[in-house]
Amino acid sequence: MTRPSSDQIWQWLETVPDPEIPVISLVDLGVIRGVEWDDDVLIISVTPTYSGCPATRIINLDIETALRDNGIEKLELKTQISPAWTTDWLSDKGRAKLEEYGIAPPQPAGGPDRCPNCHSNDVTKVSQFGSTPCKAHWRCQDCLEPFDYFKCI
Repeated sequence: MTRPSSDQIWQWLETVPDPEIPVISLVDLGVIRGVEWDDDVLIISVTPTYSGCPATRIINLDIETALRDNGIEKLELKTQISPAWTTDWLSDKGRAKLEEYGIAPPQPAGGPDRCPNCHSNDVTKVSQFGSTPCKAHWRCQDCLEPFDYFKCI
C-alpha cells in the first residue's frame, strides 16, 4: 500500500465522532493535534479535553479503528498534554454543529449569548454542572427549553 498523505489521514480522522457529542468530529473538537510519519509508523498526537476525561480511552480506540479500517498497520497514538486543550481549538464548523445539535458553543464571556433552539438572548444559568463535566445547564426564558452550554476552558 502506498503511504497516504497527511491530508488524506486528516480526512479520515474528520469522520471520527466525539463519543460524548457524536455530531462533532474529533478534528473539529480540536483534540487531534498532529499527524506525522516516522519512517513507516503513523504518529497521531492527541490532547484530551482534560486529564480526567472518561472518554479518552474510547477516543483513542476510535482513532485507531478508523485508521486501521483505512489500511494503516503501524500506528502510534501519542498523548500530548502540553499545551493543555482549550475550547479555542474548536473549529468554526464544530461550533456551528454544536449549536445545531442544541448545545450552546463556548463564548468568551463565560456563558451563552443565545439559546441554541430559538436564538433568544434571554437565557439563565440553571447549574454550573451539566450532563458532562465540560458542560453547564442553562434555560431559555423565551422558549423555556433547557440546554447545555459547552464551558470555556
